[in-house]
Amino acid sequence: MKRRPLRRLGTVPLLAATAVALVLSGCSAADSGASKSGGDVDQAAVDKADAALKDLEGQVLSTGPNGEKASSVDEVTLSDDQVNQVKAMGAKAAIVMHYGGNDWSTAQVDGLKSEFERLGINVIATTDADFKPEQQVSDIETVRAQNPNVIVSIPTDPVATASAYRDAANAGIKLVFMDNVPQGFQAGQDYVSMVSADNYGNGVVSAHLLARSLGGKGKVGVIYHNADFFVTQQRYDGFKKTVADNYPDMQIVADQGIAGPDFAGDAQAAANAMLSQHPDLDAIWAVWDVPAEGVLAAARAAGRADLKVATQDLGLNVAIALAKDDLVIGLGAQRPFDQGVTEARLAALSLLGQPTPAYVALPALPVDHGNVLDAWKQVYHADPPSSLADSYKKD
Repeated sequence: MKRRPLRRLGTVPLLAATAVALVLSGCSAADSGASKSGGDVDQAAVDKADAALKDLEGQVLSTGPNGEKASSVDEVTLSDDQVNQVKAMGAKAAIVMHYGGNDWSTAQVDGLKSEFERLGINVIATTDADFKPEQQVSDIETVRAQNPNVIVSIPTDPVATASAYRDAANAGIKLVFMDNVPQGFQAGQDYVSMVSADNYGNGVVSAHLLARSLGGKGKVGVIYHNADFFVTQQRYDGFKKTVADNYPDMQIVADQGIAGPDFAGDAQAAANAMLSQHPDLDAIWAVWDVPAEGVLAAARAAGRADLKVATQDLGLNVAIALAKDDLVIGLGAQRPFDQGVTEARLAALSLLGQPTPAYVALPALPVDHGNVLDAWKQVYHADPPSSLADSYKKD
């Protein structure tokens, strides 16, 4: 699913605790619409979920790929003098994506390009590997020939792409990573930094949102990313551990991995199987919004309008479902535009020879029906598109 580039709103303000608190105020028990009724609702579980979501405000639960403690985006800044120094360099950057066309990737690239433009760094290439490691290796080799000073990238496979990134680093190119790093790479030696959402925290958030909606009880299916991919594994771990530790009456009765690249189609097939094998299934958790779209398709085809779907990432299609109160009950959102801005700033600091944190993470953003329109503005730094705003079902 492709859509037009997001409209930028000038200089990007990064996270503020007050903004997080404002969004979380939309995530109340009154908004949750628990699927159980009357005596079936475990009110203690609902209250527990609400309290947990509030306690998570502004926190980062994830650690970096080598166990690093997360640094805040507020630590990644450049003075006016440093910006002028970077502009004088005439530096070049390449953006090497794992795959594109989805809302997360589009927002990452928009944030990167916006900040690189402010810093006077010319973006000479943006590539899309369609989640194929061999294509990404070719992409890295192609952009290397254009002599960029910086490559910002997200490895599709930390093993298969490692040698290509190593060659780029040995050529003197500064590497800044999103979400994943090649095997054997160390921050400060082989690459500048990695920037990510709090992916473990996003898994935790989606677990609490689903528990709240289910009233603390129900049978759940899980669709995870069956790949060596650091951040999607964190989400999966965060979700499963939170359910196991906090909600004993929620049972994960089906657990299926998908490898892509047709993530929506693979997830639809997995969800079809789950709904067939477990006709009393109450909910399905999907590892991000594109697989969740496949779950929605399966639920609609099966006539399961009562199914509860939780996920991560505020893509347009799941946002519209949230706005309509249709199947999707909540999600943990990343902040990809702000991540892109931070990655560009880290690249600039590295060009100046300045020290940079090894791992920077942005807190998870809980999103439900009540705050989906405000959350869109925070995530994308743009007003909700009319297809989303016009879909909103008022209580």
